[in-house]
Amino acid sequence: MSAIDPAAAQVPVPLVRPAATVQTAVGHQPRGIGRRVWWRHALAILALIWALFPIVFIVSAAINPSGTLSTSSLIPNGASMANFRWLFNAPAWPYVSWYKNSLYVAGVGSLASVFIGACAAYAFSRMRFAGRRPGLLALLLLQMFPAILAFVALYITFDKIGGALPQVGLNTTSGLILAYLGGAMGANVWLLKGYFDTVPRELDEAAKVDGASHARIFFTMTLRLVLPILVTVFMLSFVGLFSEFLLASIFLRDVNQQTLGVGLWALQTADKNKYFGPFCAGALLASLPVVLLYLGFQKQLVGGLTQGSVK
Repeated sequence: MSAIDPAAAQVPVPLVRPAATVQTAVGHQPRGIGRRVWWRHALAILALIWALFPIVFIVSAAINPSGTLSTSSLIPNGASMANFRWLFNAPAWPYVSWYKNSLYVAGVGSLASVFIGACAAYAFSRMRFAGRRPGLLALLLLQMFPAILAFVALYITFDKIGGALPQVGLNTTSGLILAYLGGAMGANVWLLKGYFDTVPRELDEAAKVDGASHARIFFTMTLRLVLPILVTVFMLSFVGLFSEFLLASIFLRDVNQQTLGVGLWALQTADKNKYFGPFCAGALLASLPVVLLYLGFQKQLVGGLTQGSVK
């Protein structure tokens, strides 16, 4: 047997990397990729222009002093704040009262709907009782029917209630909130229950060992753990109630009791679109609460929608 030289055995073998691998590691892209994806950028830009055009047109019409639909253009001639001043000083169109009514209805209605939905979702998630599964399926089934089917029944019901309790009858914001709360469950309960199921049951069992009741566990511990989904449901409810028009137009007949949707619709249809400029100014101001709400609670909204989607 021939002896093997130890020095020759320790000589490292050079590694040769292909040219394509070296180019990829450096960061060079193969030719033709930029040419194949140009249509994606063009489609994204087109979609962005399509989405921003209504907003730009509303802003342009709001600062256009002419104030009519026929004279509105994408680039206004002589921008001014005349439409905003007219909106706050017109005695026949109480815009400030509409704004207050909308904030009151949306705020109180959203808080009440979150509380009702959270209580129902906690019961369906943590407790076992007869009719639990049929109750969940019934809530899901009710969402298949459009809400407009109940408008006639709601009108007759609140008309009768107003005879005994005028504070919650027709033409009152309190009665409108009660009508909204009738449909506060359904999708909210399912969304909240999915998030409640992600909270470990061992926490509830540990609290029960310490002597805590269901109410104490719910208010002092569970609600803090599910805060992102509560904020999400509140935001969705607030946006829906703040912009609701059909039921509000049926319930609210007095001009001082109307919400922004009903009042701005009457302003826009009055005198052949004569007040289109003030209407756009009012619509622009009406979008501020929703925009600020989304900007302030973006993190909670994303967390509530994603974490509660899976168990």
